[in-house]
Amino acid sequence: MISLWKYHKIPFLFFIVSCIVYLWFAYDITRVETTQLLLLYIVLFVFAFQIIQKTGFNFKLLVIFSIVFRLLFLFAIPNLSQDFYRFIWDGRMIIEGYNPYLFTPDSFIQNGKFPIPQAQELYNGMGTLSASHFTNYPPINQLCFTIAAIFSGQNILGSVVVMRVLIIAADIGTLFFGKKLLERLKLPSNRIFWYILNPFIIIELTGNLHFEGVMIFFLMWSLYLLHSGKWKWAAVVLACSISVKLIPLMLLPLFFGWFTTKKLNDITETLGLLKLITFYTMVMATTLFLFLPFFSIDFVTNYSKTVGLWFGNFEFNASMYYLARAIGYAITGYNEIAIIGKILPIIAVLIILGFSFFKQNNSLAKLATSMLLALTCYLFLSTTVHPWYIATLVILSIFTNYKFPLVWSLVIIISYLAYSNTDNSENLWIIALEYSIVFSVFIWELCFKKKLPVT
Repeated sequence: MISLWKYHKIPFLFFIVSCIVYLWFAYDITRVETTQLLLLYIVLFVFAFQIIQKTGFNFKLLVIFSIVFRLLFLFAIPNLSQDFYRFIWDGRMIIEGYNPYLFTPDSFIQNGKFPIPQAQELYNGMGTLSASHFTNYPPINQLCFTIAAIFSGQNILGSVVVMRVLIIAADIGTLFFGKKLLERLKLPSNRIFWYILNPFIIIELTGNLHFEGVMIFFLMWSLYLLHSGKWKWAAVVLACSISVKLIPLMLLPLFFGWFTTKKLNDITETLGLLKLITFYTMVMATTLFLFLPFFSIDFVTNYSKTVGLWFGNFEFNASMYYLARAIGYAITGYNEIAIIGKILPIIAVLIILGFSFFKQNNSLAKLATSMLLALTCYLFLSTTVHPWYIATLVILSIFTNYKFPLVWSLVIIISYLAYSNTDNSENLWIIALEYSIVFSVFIWELCFKKKLPVT
């Protein structure tokens, strides 16, 4: 320890100050205190960059720092997001024998029924939007909520601690498989710290209890298995990722190029197609199997309706959609989200299919690049882009030379300025500033920057 301090005094000083700032984030600051929020967030980014650089990429030391930063949040109630109240609600519903996909919190509380411990407190905490809709969290996500309910079914903070431990464990798993993948691609293994030590990742996932971290863990594990030639197990693990968050589902077409390549003889090409079909079949079969305990006709109706709401009703921190909406207002005088919300997903699907069939995603570097760009286009076209949605872009970027997700992970904090208003309304000039920066870096890298050599 003495030798570490002797040779890494400056990183340790940045580490100590960062700990203080993270504690401030975890136990004091709220999302309406926007000036403090922005300033402290920027400070953490500057310090994270300095820590990574000044340690000389000392791997073990950076691992310790990243774990300590996460543990600082362990006993904190999330103060930048209220989603965790619904997580706890769903987990306790399952423990009580209810199917969480079949009931809204409103259906109980507004009828004077309290089906779970602390029902009223959880209901008040989750807000009217969540309380009035059916849950949209897939089964492995529900499993995490259930584990929290098993270990702490009577205490909200206890449930938060259990879920946070699961997310921290997932990040450690991502560190493990991410490092191995980078080494296999002959890329610097220290690139993983642009994800693991990124203040955005620490605050949004560990701090705010968003389970994108668990989804990313399974995604990294799946890609590692795929690169190792264990494509059947990769299919099963990828299904687990989908069963945490549905986002990887839209990336499935991109695997076409992994199993099928041009300039092969007919027998080899046929075998590739058979493997592709088997891969897709295993992914879908495993995903359906995981949903099976909750299956019913009402489940299908409620779940599809809830997922559809994200495209047809909700608006937050969008880019291309807001431009299309403004044009719609100018032409018709009305918000045409019902129409635009159906057109933009179709465009996103066409873009993903373009990356699938016109790009040879036959190496992990190419596959990761296509995933990054396809998912980026999807988010650019989405009606709702909450900050934690871009976590997947950050992890994929470490396998490429694209840095715009890192820039986005910094500037997306200004989307929280919407919460400084009593009605949570967005300032479109602020959104324009965010996306002006992101689009500028994205277009520059896409058009002018040298891309990652494929391996």
